Amino acid sequence: MGCGTSSSVKDKKSEKALKAALVIQNWYRGRSAQLKTRQRYALTIFQSIEYADEQGQLQLSNFFSFMLENYTRVLEEDSELVTHLLGSNIQDKDRQDYLGLIDVPDSYCGPRLQFPLTFTDIDLLIEAFKQQQILHAYYVLEVLFETKKLLQQMPNFTHTKTSPSKEITICGDLHGKLDDLFLIYSKNGLPSVSNPYVFNGDFVDRGKNSMEILMILFVSFLVYPNDLHLNRGNHEDFMMNKRYGFTKEVLNKYKLKSVLMPPIPIDGDRATEKENKVGTTITARGIRRNGSLSEQLTKHEWEQVIDILWSDPRGKRGCYPNTSRGGGCYFGPDITSRILNKYQLKMLIRSHECKPEGYEICHDGKVITVFSASNYYEEGSNRGAYIRVSSGTPPRFFQYQMTRATCLRPLYQRVNAVESSAIRMLKERMISRKTDLIRVFQLQDCSKSGKLSVGQWAFSMENVLGLNLPWRSLSSRLVTTDKDGNTDYMSSFQDIHIQKPVKEVQSTLIETVYRYRSDLQMIFNVIDSDHSGLISMEEFRSMWKLFTSYYSVCIDDSQLDELAERMDLNKDGSIDFNEFLKAFYVVHKFDKLNKSDTKDA
Repeated sequence: MGCGTSSSVKDKKSEKALKAALVIQNWYRGRSAQLKTRQRYALTIFQSIEYADEQGQLQLSNFFSFMLENYTRVLEEDSELVTHLLGSNIQDKDRQDYLGLIDVPDSYCGPRLQFPLTFTDIDLLIEAFKQQQILHAYYVLEVLFETKKLLQQMPNFTHTKTSPSKEITICGDLHGKLDDLFLIYSKNGLPSVSNPYVFNGDFVDRGKNSMEILMILFVSFLVYPNDLHLNRGNHEDFMMNKRYGFTKEVLNKYKLKSVLMPPIPIDGDRATEKENKVGTTITARGIRRNGSLSEQLTKHEWEQVIDILWSDPRGKRGCYPNTSRGGGCYFGPDITSRILNKYQLKMLIRSHECKPEGYEICHDGKVITVFSASNYYEEGSNRGAYIRVSSGTPPRFFQYQMTRATCLRPLYQRVNAVESSAIRMLKERMISRKTDLIRVFQLQDCSKSGKLSVGQWAFSMENVLGLNLPWRSLSSRLVTTDKDGNTDYMSSFQDIHIQKPVKEVQSTLIETVYRYRSDLQMIFNVIDSDHSGLISMEEFRSMWKLFTSYYSVCIDDSQLDELAERMDLNKDGSIDFNEFLKAFYVVHKFDKLNKSDTKDA
């Protein structure tokens, strides 16, 4: 009996332990699922705002055509501005005209490239960039001229072969994330005849090291032109670079033709033309340099390039407008099958979209998206990946995530950080449309109670901001809700406001300038062709009037004149536009509280 009793006790203890383990396991799984959901919502916020900005960028490209059609004074008096805006004349000068102006001083301690380049130069450049050394402008220009020369000899579409014993590595967007490229080369090996690569564009913008990435890729391409392939992404475009950081990083080292500029009319178009004094033909849609028309894009070709660079796959059948980005299209699985069958292809490996795990498979396995920039939106926001493919075997995926300060943080802290950053961006978007949101809130608040149902609040947010987000689920982070489930809609703005540079200026103007600050900054950078950081008051007024006319922004010009004059602190008749825009910064109440808590601790 003693043995039986002992066995019974042990069985009960085992049963309790098992139940406890199951409870812990269920809690852990539930908690992990909850954190993953919050992380997914955060990524959705980041992506929705990113795509809305890209939509604004495409709309802005049309503004420049509007400017050329309506800004008569610029066309007649400042043809150089038009030339600066729409094209580069670097091709009009000889290579030595540039290189002859640059000396490499003996004091230069960075990498010195030897042409023709070899495998050793790739390694030399990587090691130098790891030490945060800068490649001298002389060598940068040498690399650029050599790369351009070689690319001009190659077709627009390249073909490469694999075999069971020879894989090819495919990488997605890098966006200036140099550490990710270092990691890929470290784990997967440097490019070579036996280790070929395809890089799917979007090398630049957003990140801090776009120039270094380009130099490594270009030098690798020059050493192995048949084994390293560089595809163009939608960010390999000077109009995108002016907005998203690459132009600022490299200034005037080189420029690209933009496919975002509307196509230049060819003979037979109805546009009125007139010759300016620098030998450039100005039309109502753009400029045409003296030269072969074969170098220019027709409207149909321009639309095709936009579709290639901007489109995204979706689950819905057919082909329809890409409403998120504002350019290109969405294409369904039927479109994918039709194209692959037409050209006897097995699958499409593309990039262009950030994915939480670094890659995503859709359209019955026929479309793979690969994205190689980890921590794209925020540290911990997403993994990066690359793919290795060979003949007769399925693709192999390799994931990674570059981590530094947060590498030892538990998952919930990393998710909190990503989510807080996403909510911060979303609240800044909300405050830029505060007046419009309040107007819509009040229209629905028939009883004037200051309350709306969560559904009404979510409808208002979607209607005004135009972001496709799970507003009901996000409401707990954005607005105060009472016990009956109604929202105090004005609480949406209680912890955030735009710092007003001039107290007398009405909030509508502040919100408008803040909302369009990126567009205004880009236009300013175009007008400020000498990069002095200053534009005249007259240029500012003309730019603003044209801008408000194009965007149908109803702002009293006298108010803006008053604001501009107040911002001109030294009364020299010029505006430091960078400081002007920085004056419109967003104040987050909770940031101040958190800083105070940190100090007290």
